[in-house]
Amino acid sequence: MAKRRVYHDLSKLPEVTLVFWIIKVAATTLGETGGDTVSMTLKWGYITGSALFVTLLVICVTAQISVQRFYAALYWVTIVAATLFGTTTADFFDRSLGIGYTGGSLTLFACLMTVLGLWYWTMGTIAVETVNKPKVEIFYWVAITFSQTLGTALGDWTSNVAGLGFNGGAALFVGLLVVLAGLYYSTNISRIFLFWAAFILTRPLGATFGDLLDKPRSAGGYDISRPLISAGLAAFMVVCVLTLPQRAGRHPGATEGEGSPCSPPGTQNHRSAAR
Repeated sequence: MAKRRVYHDLSKLPEVTLVFWIIKVAATTLGETGGDTVSMTLKWGYITGSALFVTLLVICVTAQISVQRFYAALYWVTIVAATLFGTTTADFFDRSLGIGYTGGSLTLFACLMTVLGLWYWTMGTIAVETVNKPKVEIFYWVAITFSQTLGTALGDWTSNVAGLGFNGGAALFVGLLVVLAGLYYSTNISRIFLFWAAFILTRPLGATFGDLLDKPRSAGGYDISRPLISAGLAAFMVVCVLTLPQRAGRHPGATEGEGSPCSPPGTQNHRSAAR
């Protein structure tokens, strides 16, 4: 019975630590370069690419929901699938449908807020520590998919419409993430809010960084081969998943008021174990 209680106290997601954010940024960058490889380099187009990646995403989410505990490899493959789908879908919204980067970003932001609102209204919380039952997992993965799609559109908006370019866009999102980190360690602002804000902002960071690497020099990029970048990022992620410690546990936004509100990620786990 003790083991069963421990299982239900754990999320099926990785504990949020520095390792989590390193792999997350790599995954979002891979989603950008990998999605562009299929839709642009291989010339499959946005519709065919999106169809391919949504199939992969459905398979991965189904597997993720069916397992009984956290598996690092499966989780990160699912994240990459969501990011790949987000890349091609956002480009389809922005370019093929002709609604532009601003219209695409606003539409996708509204979709994400709607999903998070429905999740909160249905379950009473959007804390990621509660993601260990199928109904909650569906909300989580739908929210993740919209956040990854929004990130591509938002990254393109900052680079093109706002005129910041790839370097400026990446610097902007790094700066915003630094601000969130400062708020995490120095204020009592909701850990749930800070987690989701950081999770959303890492996506356009990866998108702008990926564009910086693979776009032509005439567009402000380094014109590095998309397949080569994608292969390198995939290899980096494999090494990280295989060698860096990850475990399921309570997240920084798990339970407001449990432990110090400024406790570093993972400390709540140790305190719970001590009790």
